[in-house]
Amino acid sequence: MSESTARPNAGTGRAARMAPAVAATLLALLLGLQPLSTDLYLPALPALARGLGAGMPAVQLTMSALILAFGVAQLFWGPVADRYGRRPVLRVAMALFAVASLGATLAPSIEVLTLWRAAQGACLAAAVVCARAMVRDLYEPAEGARVMSLAMSGLGVIALSSPMVGGLLAASFGWRSTLLAVTLVVTGVLLFVWRVLPETARSLNPQALHAGTLARTARRVASDPTFFSWASLTACTYGGLFVVLASSSFVYIEVLGLSAAQYGMALGAGSTSYVAGTFACRRLLRRHGLTGTVQRGAFFSLAGGLGMAALAAGGVHAVAAVLVPQCLYAFGHGIHQPCGQTGAVSPFPQAAGVAAALAGFALALVAFCVGLWLGQALDGTVRPMAYGLAFWAVLTAGVAWTLVPRHGALRAA
Repeated sequence: MSESTARPNAGTGRAARMAPAVAATLLALLLGLQPLSTDLYLPALPALARGLGAGMPAVQLTMSALILAFGVAQLFWGPVADRYGRRPVLRVAMALFAVASLGATLAPSIEVLTLWRAAQGACLAAAVVCARAMVRDLYEPAEGARVMSLAMSGLGVIALSSPMVGGLLAASFGWRSTLLAVTLVVTGVLLFVWRVLPETARSLNPQALHAGTLARTARRVASDPTFFSWASLTACTYGGLFVVLASSSFVYIEVLGLSAAQYGMALGAGSTSYVAGTFACRRLLRRHGLTGTVQRGAFFSLAGGLGMAALAAGGVHAVAAVLVPQCLYAFGHGIHQPCGQTGAVSPFPQAAGVAAALAGFALALVAFCVGLWLGQALDGTVRPMAYGLAFWAVLTAGVAWTLVPRHGALRAA
């Protein structure tokens, strides 16, 4: 199937028609809401802590609450999207997301902010689940990996600009302006979804929300070795990325002395490397297939993680000693995520929502645990960030070099 053609939609009796550029833009926007919700906010964390009089564990909880809600809510939105379709789920969720973002902007205390951040995460889950499922709706696995890589290049542009914009906003207008910016972007995505998105599900499953059916489907997905291999890859590589996301503002600003705007540029450099990784992913896929691609990407993940840990252990506390390994890891992440997200849903064309939800839940659970750990581990040095990144880099390489070659072969519908 070419990128310009979508399958007939058995759920609505019509063909899902989207021009390739529109489809890629929509997927990038939906997937990009995740880095937008985190990266735009990161430069403002030290100022937020001072403004609300909150300690490090409480501030980290605003991140962890979003991620935990994001993970758990995917288990809800996945089967709902299989039952009612991607379009109605996205319309409802994006409207609620805009409300939650406005509530976070106006939050009077760290406790209220944490609650609104959790609500943001729950709504964000629908965007990511539906986007991943839409790729499986429209494309066979091999082509889907290339399309996902293209969409993630767009996501990378959002991830690149978010910390820089967030740093400028936080420095100029205070930490609340970063959350107001999220509100405005989500409202724009809602309008785009409302106007251009057709229903992409091939068929709707009236039994998707029945407890027995849902339990059987979830068990079938979770026990599939192909799913487990690719979902493990995405969870491990994101574990390392979340170490960077949740700790880097404190490391760069409070340990290494960068301003909020300079920190945004540093995080943006990592996002640029991530975008380069998604481009490399497409080239590698043509030559080596999915398994060979992630095996090669693991070298970059490992070099970044172990390199940062070695420099930190040697007492090298400099911006370059953190930034260069961070960029290497981000390059590998740009290779792993498109392949892993496509591979996790590929065996389940009729239950893509559930598969995407379970993979996303595993990813978010890892990130939540990382956030809780960092809330206690950050000690005014670069070591927690460096050692945490090394841990997840080793796991990512291990999965890419063992589980994926054994069980990760993709199969068409």
